[in-house]
Amino acid sequence: QVQLVESGGGAVQAGGSLRLSCAASGRTISTYAMGWFRQAPGKEREFVAAIIWSGGTTYYADSVKGRFTISRDNAKNTVYLQMNGLKPEDTAVYYCAAHPQVLPIRRGTPAYWGQGTQVTVAS
Repeated sequence: QVQLVESGGGAVQAGGSLRLSCAASGRTISTYAMGWFRQAPGKEREFVAAIIWSGGTTYYADSVKGRFTISRDNAKNTVYLQMNGLKPEDTAVYYCAAHPQVLPIRRGTPAYWGQGTQVTVAS
């Protein structure tokens, strides 16, 4: 089992930045692919970004490409999402996810989910 706890959410003005963290426990995630999703009010959960176990390959939704960066520190069992140039449409609950392979994350069906952290971007 893998437990995931997100942190770093909050309220910012448009154009601002936030860095989300996802701390894993229960087992090491060094061999797991990791990802971030988000769900805005009244909308379905959507894929944001993913990173393979080594950090060598990353994937992004078109809506965040060039603004968000996913990274990981396997020694700390932690994954990050650096969000720059935030827009009001980025407002959502952000969820961390983990899976042994990256494809299920990209498809939206990871094995493990965190509880989420709220990000609110004011215009």
